[in-house]
Amino acid sequence: MNVSTETLVEMLREVETEDPIDYADLPFGENELRHLVMNSLVERHHVIERDMGASDLHAMYLLSTAKLVLENTVLHARLLILQGRQVDIKSLLEPFMLRGNR
Repeated sequence: MNVSTETLVEMLREVETEDPIDYADLPFGENELRHLVMNSLVERHHVIERDMGASDLHAMYLLSTAKLVLENTVLHARLLILQGRQVDIKSLLEPFMLRGNR
């Protein structure tokens, strides 16, 4: 991986401007959390890239992303239900869709 962790954290911040994350009143800083997550992922990447071929690595990243999107969607739907609001699964998945497919 040729991109620095700091650059990745900055890119993550940019991604968040399009689809902001509501950190609300969590007991930790947004930037601190971004760094912890990114450092963990970069470390994981370096460990697994030694043991996997490119195809397996891509499959692993696709599966990891799918798990996170699924978890995010379920948590968001549960929050909406707790608020007494309707759940529209297509609207919840919209941030994860390619722009040309909306």
